[in-house]
This record gives sequence, structure tokens and C-alpha cells, in this order.
Amino acid sequence: MAEPAEHAPPPPVSLLQALAFWLKLGLISFGGPAGQISIMHQELVERRRWISERRFLHALNYCMLLPGPEAQQLATYIGWLLHRTWGGLIAGTLFVLPSLLLLIGLSWVYIAFGDVPLVAGIFYGIKPAVTAIVVQAALRIGARALKNHWLWAIAAAAFVAIFALNLPFPLIVLGAALLGYLGGRLLPEAFSVGGGHGAAKASYGPALIDDDTPTPQHARFRASRLALILAVGAALWLLPMALLCALYGWQGTLTQMAWFFTKAALLTFGGAYAVLPYVYQGAIGHYGWLSPAQMIDGLALGETTPGPLIMVVAFVAFVGAYLQPMLAGDAAFSSGALAACLVTWFTFLPSFLFILAGGPLVESTHGELKFTAPLTGITAAVVGVILNLALFFAYHVLWPQGFAGAFDWPSALIALAAAVALLRYKRGVMEVLGACALAGLLLHLLVF
Repeated sequence: MAEPAEHAPPPPVSLLQALAFWLKLGLISFGGPAGQISIMHQELVERRRWISERRFLHALNYCMLLPGPEAQQLATYIGWLLHRTWGGLIAGTLFVLPSLLLLIGLSWVYIAFGDVPLVAGIFYGIKPAVTAIVVQAALRIGARALKNHWLWAIAAAAFVAIFALNLPFPLIVLGAALLGYLGGRLLPEAFSVGGGHGAAKASYGPALIDDDTPTPQHARFRASRLALILAVGAALWLLPMALLCALYGWQGTLTQMAWFFTKAALLTFGGAYAVLPYVYQGAIGHYGWLSPAQMIDGLALGETTPGPLIMVVAFVAFVGAYLQPMLAGDAAFSSGALAACLVTWFTFLPSFLFILAGGPLVESTHGELKFTAPLTGITAAVVGVILNLALFFAYHVLWPQGFAGAFDWPSALIALAAAVALLRYKRGVMEVLGACALAGLLLHLLVF
């Protein structure tokens, strides 16, 4: 007698079926990492049963230990488990591609028509909402990461370091990692709180990759395979960088963007909000690719498109290259689109390498304190850095002409309403952004 469908594992999934799902996911993955991971859990664990709850959480915990967008890396990881390297490449690329294309189009609309009253009014309302969203991110990460007074102290020190001392973000990350490492050795009970989502709590029936399914052959560690992937990854980074140097020189805008966002990709412990301070330090303060107001607008666009929030880097690159065209004939749009694609390549290449090369190697060490304690320290520091980012945004939104200018009361009221909606009533980010955009449009048209 045949087993009932809910007690039998699902049939094998073809690469074409998986491709269709990953494309769908790339088009609907709104809501930041939490929303994207929730969608994957509902689809892959509960409904389709491609992977069990325990294996899903194991993969997620690994991705959380890595720099880079954890939801995109989780998609890459599951695609890799299902269909080897090609499966991982397809899943990770389709998670990003729709967002890239949308942001190129929206960035062009923003630059070309940003002074039109309709567009200006929408962004007038969105900017205060973005400030409230960043505050929410600091509180959310803080609630998860700051479990004792040692971690609170690291967060406070990171805030002082970036706010008062203006220390570079990479230096803060290294300092926090060192404190975490020392803390893991001297106070292991205080630094063993990071990284996990807990144990599996539910079973949805047998899965294609179940709890007791042996690790696929391609996911087992082999030194030769690791060396091959690292060599290919190095070539995929070196060849475009060498071409950019040959065409534009090391100081060329595109070359510097490629180098800067490669470094940014390696510093995104704690999610996209953690790397935004580094991006604004470099893109605004050092390179001058865009203004603080444009950075806030770019974050708003990133919040309203599917895919990882770190895709805001595509907006930064588009604006910087659009305003300073590098292609023949001052082709502003082509320069911006090329820069956005290049930056996306250099930002996400490390994420693919971490999964394809590091998956089999790092999984065996997951949960060991000597590896997780430095990351716990970094996550604590990220809270202080994000709080500084919230203050940075609030200053530019509420005092658009600086402290010497007038306080923008309408923006303050919109920011307060957005914060109440997010923190008190737990409304969704898209819902809050939409309401604030409408409020900003009405204010802009009726008052200003």
C-alpha cells in the first residue's frame, strides 16, 4: 500500500523547476532579510519540503556567521545542496538580478526627474521614514546581540569610536573581533550568545534533503575542490580589476568603486545596515560620489525593491557614475548602468565564494566558540555603528540646512509617526514607506 503523500518525501527537483522557483523568489523577496528568510522557509520547508527544518536552520546559522547578505547566501547554499555549483550560482544570481535591474531604472528616474514636484514630494516623506527604519534596525539587532554588559560596552565603544573619534569602520570591526576573541577565551559564557536561530521546532513531513539525508558528495570537503574554487574566484576578481586598471587607471572612478565595494563586501557582518556606515564614510566623505541626502534616498529605494538591502550599492554606483560619466560622449545613463553592474559583481562575488568554497570546510567548525566569539563581538559593535548612522540620517533630514538652519517640523512628525507604526504597532516596512510617501506628497503639494 502506497504511503500517504504527506508521509512520503517529495519527488526529485529538476534544475529547471528550481530555476523557476529562484526567479519567483527574486521577484517577491521584499521585507529585508527576515521577510526573505520567512518566504524561503514557507516555500522550501513547509510547502515544497525540499529541505527539512533542521537542515534549513543549520544552513541559516552558517550563513549568519559570514559577511554578506545572509538571505542571498542561504538561497545560494540551498541551491548548491540541491544542484551542485550550477544550482548555487542560479539561486544566488536570481536573488539579486531583478533588484539590480529595478534599481538601475529607479535610479535613473530619481536622477532625471528628482526635481519634479511629484517625485520630490514622495522622497520628502520617505526620508524621515528611512530614519525610523534605521532606528528600528539598531533596536532589533541590539535586542538579539546585546545579552550582557560586556557586549553593551563593545556597542558603546563602537559608537564613540565612529561618532566622536571618526575612526574607519574596518578598524572598528577589527577591534571588535579582537575583543570578541579575547572574550571567548577569558569569559566564554559572555561570548557564546551569538549566531543561531535555535533548534528546529516543527516537522512538515519527510523532505528531499531530510535530517538524516547524507551530505551530498559534492558538499563534502576536498582540498582539491577548495583550491580550484579559490583559483577561479581569484581569476573572476583579478581579470575585471586588471581590465579596469588598464582602461581607467587605478585612480579611475570605476576602478576605485570596484576596490571599495570589494572591501565593503567583506565587512557586512550583521547585515546590510552594518556596512552602510562604511559606505557613507567612503562614498560621501572620501570619494564624494553622492550627497548625504542622495544616500538617504538610495536607502529608501533599496527598501522598496526586492532582493538584499545591500543592493543600495548599485544606487550609489549609478549616481556616482551618472554625475561623472566615464564613457565616450558623456553617456551618463550607460556609465551609471555599467557602474551599477560592476559594483554588484564585486559586492556579491565574495558571497558566492564563501558558500561554494567555504561551505564544506566551515560547517565542520560551526558552533565552536573560537570561531563564533569574534563574530559576537562584531555584531555588538554593529549596534553602536548603526545608532550613529541613525543620528547621521536624522541630522540631514531634520536640519537640511545644518544646525544654523530651521528645524524641519513636518519631517520630524513623519519620522515620529513612522517610528510609532514600526515599533509600537509592528507595521511592515513597505506599508510604512507607502504611507509616509503619501504624507510627504500631500505636504509638498499643499504646503510647500
